[in-house]
Amino acid sequence: MMTTLLLAGGVAAKAEEAVEATLYKNPQCGCCEGYADYLRENGFEVEVKPTNDLTRISREAGVPKDFQGCHTMFVDGYVVDGHVPVATVRKLLSERPDIAGVTLPGMPLGSPGMGGEKTGPFTVYTVRKGGKPPTVFATE
Repeated sequence: MMTTLLLAGGVAAKAEEAVEATLYKNPQCGCCEGYADYLRENGFEVEVKPTNDLTRISREAGVPKDFQGCHTMFVDGYVVDGHVPVATVRKLLSERPDIAGVTLPGMPLGSPGMGGEKTGPFTVYTVRKGGKPPTVFATE
C-alpha cells in the first residue's frame, strides 16, 4: 500500500513539473524530432511545429545568424535555439537571467537528439536583448 502511494505521489509530482515548450523545425529534419523526444523524456511537454520560415523565426527571436541551431524553441518566455542540453535549459529557467534566451549553434555531434559521439564540451551562448553580442552562458 505504501509503495502505491509513493508511486502515485511521484507521478503527480512529475506532472506538476512539466514545462510547456513550442519547437519550430524544418519539416524534413529528423534530429529535431529526436531533440523533442529527449525533452519529453526529461519532463517537458513539447509541441512541434514544422515550418519553412525557421531562419526568420530565429532572427526575429534575436538569435544572430552565426549562432543559429537547426531548430528554435520557445519556453517560458525564452528562446532556446539548437540542441541545448536539458541541464542548461533548466538552469536558464531557474536563474531567469535578463536575456532573450540561449543557443547551441550548428548541429554538434553527440548533442541531445543528434547522432554520433560527443568530441568535446558544448558551449551554449546567450541570446542577448537589443542585438548585443552573445556571451558564454554554459559549457557542458
